[in-house]
Amino acid sequence: MKYRNGKDVFPEALLREIQKYASGQLVYIPAGDTKRSWGQTSGYKQYLAQRNEAIKSKFRAGAGVEQLADEFYLSPESIKKIVYTKKEEFMPEYRCTLSSAKEFAACGRLEDWVHAYLLSDGHNEEFSRGLQMFPRRFLGPVRMPLSLFTRCCGPEPHMKWRVNEEWFERHVADLREVISQGRDLPPLIVHYLIPYGKNEGEFELNDGNHRLEAYGRLGIAEAEVILWITEEREYELFLERFGSYLKK
Repeated sequence: MKYRNGKDVFPEALLREIQKYASGQLVYIPAGDTKRSWGQTSGYKQYLAQRNEAIKSKFRAGAGVEQLADEFYLSPESIKKIVYTKKEEFMPEYRCTLSSAKEFAACGRLEDWVHAYLLSDGHNEEFSRGLQMFPRRFLGPVRMPLSLFTRCCGPEPHMKWRVNEEWFERHVADLREVISQGRDLPPLIVHYLIPYGKNEGEFELNDGNHRLEAYGRLGIAEAEVILWITEEREYELFLERFGSYLKK
């Protein structure tokens, strides 16, 4: 089958929306600049070191801050921090726990925890790669009502990601047990977005479907989540409607 370039098929606004979701699927959606894909499969910590060294090298060769920001999908402030900092910034040791996510968040590296998780325990390299296609805001971990979120993975026929019922039930049962033991589990990862053609925002559960089901069956009403947001208007709408959770 011959693939067609998404640039030749979709309007620009729609293409940007598709790029949020279709990375890694059987659809070719250009990332806008393929240079960001290098080094990612070897681990996010190594990827950051390689990326930062490339930025410094290009800066020394005469590239401007704005140029580097466009090339590496970072803010000018982030570029300045990289090129003018002599020592490598401290990064906590990654663990697949809520406590570890909070440690990363406390030193301003929540996004790094997300990628470290997705590239290891989360087993979702495609999601990690897709997140790096655009600048994102990462918020949390924040405690929120689980009633705000809906599973998209399970054995039910309407699920976006349908899995074997026996395996699903076994996994949820195991999680119920470890949750009951007070185990330090990782937070859910949730996308807040305004879908294309709509004016209202909604939540999309990207990681933690089995945990969400286990929490529900145990009667747990709230849990810690990491939220990621792409567009400024989505961020403003989130703050307007759910910003109070960030202050708890």
